Amino acid sequence: MIQKRSFIVLSALLAVLFFAPLAYSQSTPKKTESRSKLFEETTTDSDYLMAIEKASAVMETAYNDADFDGASHHLFGEIRRTQSKLDLILASLKGANPNVRNQQMYRVVLKEIQQELDEQNDAINLRNKNLEKIKDRFIELRKDKTLVGLIKDTIRRKQFKNEFANLRKKYKNTDSLMTKNQGVLNKNKRLTVERKIAVSNALITVENTLEKSGISMLRKEYPFIWNVTDSIPNKQVTQSIGSKVLIEESVAAYYLSYRAGGLLTLAFLMGLLGWYISRNLKYLKSNGHAESLALFNFKYLNRGVIIPVAIIGLNIAVVSNLYAPALFIEILELILLGFLTILFKNKWSANAMRNWTFLLGLFLALCFLDLFISVSLLQRCCFIIINGFGIRYGLVQIKSVKGELYIKGFFKWASIIFIVFNGLSILYNIFGRVSLSNMLSLTAFISITQIIALSVLLKIILEVIILQIYTTRVKRGIEKIFDHENLSETLKKPFIIIISYMWLVVIGSNLNIWESLRTSFGSLLSHPNTIGSITFTLGNILLFFIIIWIAHLLQKYVAYFFGEIDDDENEENINKRQHSKLLITRLVVLIVGYLLAVAASGMPLDKLSILLGALGVGVGLGLQSVVNNFVSGIILIFDKPIQIGDVVDISSESGRVKSMGLRTTKINAPNGAEIIIPNGNLLSQNITNWTYTDNFKLVDIAVEITGETTPEDINAIISESLESITLVNNAKPSQIYYTAISDGKYKIQVKFWCSIYKTEETVSTARQVLFSSFKSKGLDFSA
Repeated sequence: MIQKRSFIVLSALLAVLFFAPLAYSQSTPKKTESRSKLFEETTTDSDYLMAIEKASAVMETAYNDADFDGASHHLFGEIRRTQSKLDLILASLKGANPNVRNQQMYRVVLKEIQQELDEQNDAINLRNKNLEKIKDRFIELRKDKTLVGLIKDTIRRKQFKNEFANLRKKYKNTDSLMTKNQGVLNKNKRLTVERKIAVSNALITVENTLEKSGISMLRKEYPFIWNVTDSIPNKQVTQSIGSKVLIEESVAAYYLSYRAGGLLTLAFLMGLLGWYISRNLKYLKSNGHAESLALFNFKYLNRGVIIPVAIIGLNIAVVSNLYAPALFIEILELILLGFLTILFKNKWSANAMRNWTFLLGLFLALCFLDLFISVSLLQRCCFIIINGFGIRYGLVQIKSVKGELYIKGFFKWASIIFIVFNGLSILYNIFGRVSLSNMLSLTAFISITQIIALSVLLKIILEVIILQIYTTRVKRGIEKIFDHENLSETLKKPFIIIISYMWLVVIGSNLNIWESLRTSFGSLLSHPNTIGSITFTLGNILLFFIIIWIAHLLQKYVAYFFGEIDDDENEENINKRQHSKLLITRLVVLIVGYLLAVAASGMPLDKLSILLGALGVGVGLGLQSVVNNFVSGIILIFDKPIQIGDVVDISSESGRVKSMGLRTTKINAPNGAEIIIPNGNLLSQNITNWTYTDNFKLVDIAVEITGETTPEDINAIISESLESITLVNNAKPSQIYYTAISDGKYKIQVKFWCSIYKTEETVSTARQVLFSSFKSKGLDFSA
């Protein structure tokens, strides 16, 4: 009604503007008055031209604004693409297998389409409002007294005939464009509303189908198996398989195009990982470390790079595509199992490989029956046979596969789930709960195969980390083989948490309970709780502690990326600069982690100031030493009076600095004791750092020479002896001092430089060499 009224007003105005009589009188009556017109209000031609120019500008801008811009054409393209997606989903819903995977994918895509339609409807409404505003601009022209006065003045109007003709042309163009675009918007709005109704109906259908697959023993879906009397001709079965193959292919192809960006990104990242692993292996082999590399006993990386990287990518793809259609996800699973089979070949025992191949055969048959065979007596009987073989497999044959795996703890639970789900599937199938039976069967086989794949994934990741650590150490000149088995046991603990989460997510998704669990858990975590004046959610608290835990985990394991491990304490040529960078990195990780944790907690700044005030009181009462040690640790990191690897004397303690933390510093004493000193004590005491500038120490030996000789000969013998000792740093001159001289008897103090890490060894060697040198000259030597 508003649009119609606006067009009527607009037409009336332009009728006044352009269709008023143009007749005028050639002569005008002469006025008899002769009073002065100097101060009369008159309208000049310039004023009329400005009014016409203003009206022309309004029409020009109205035409430009009414025309659809690039964003509008993009919107119409999105509307067409949404229609294509919706048509495919609605067609697939009619003929596709109603399994949980397909229905989950339909639900996710339909909800996204519903959101897209809402956004498109809002965009169309916005453009309709813009057209209404454009019409209001024409209505505003009626308030222009100069333009209206010109229209009423039949004499002056002829002077602006050309200008009025241009206005009429612009009006017609604008009116035509607005009418056309209004029709396009109305058409798209009508289609959007119709599609929203179709999506709502489709979502109801999908939700009903998913509800039927719910775990309920009281709801019968099909007749009891002994009541089934259907007999389908072979030709009809073949036609049904062909039609279902086409439908499943179209659904999988749609999902592949729908997720193409994410899958390509994953493939690119896996390509980078493969290149990085290949580069490390090539570097070690080209530099003569192939034999050392064999000592690590890699189980999977020694079979090449492509297959291990593919297994990593496929595991991630399975977990990240929880709502993929059945054909797509089952093809991913089968490809993953195929790569695992290649990896296991010639590594597993013959019995384990036979059992593994049998498991793959059962899984393949199950996938085929679930996707392409309609629910019938044949399908239900085949499922029961497969479930029976699965129970026997879980009780007898699976033990040989378990012995070949890296982690065996979770395999026990996977075996229990496998046996129980196969048993329940048989019962539900017999009593008519076919959808639930099929879902449990697939979940049983996916749970057992996925835990095997994730076990291999964990082992590959640990091997990649060990390879990176060793490559970094070799580049630093450290070729010593470290205890990689203990290191793997240390590193696998946080990864087991991730592996467990991935496994549970896959099982929950196949059971159609993951979404409801995630929603319920999310509601619980996001529910606001109030204590006094502070409002918080459990999710924020949990996120706070998770970020703190991750920050501490990263600062603990970040050393491994620098090639640092715990058995480097005897390393002589330690890289102090790298250790300093490592300490700074740890500090940055902790600070960023705590800041992110505080931000994630959602605590308001005013409440945070109260907390900091309380913390200040705590510092004043009992946390002085803790804060003192923390601040002292930061000072030690940046001021660097001591660094890891330095040999120091602190008060009555001496030894080599093994590690430096934000609160304490650990020193290895010569007798094997580990001394832990608070950082605050380090800064408050005198520190003797023997390796602050270099790693050399001046040592001395008191010797006594007896016999007929001269000081010059003694000096020459000592110098030659010291030069022959490789442990002595001959770049710095040795020093010889005589503390006492008498006939045939000399007491001498010999000083020379050596590595502080091999002081006792060098002194012992020097005594032996000097004794042999003087003995060969017939002189008595004592030290």
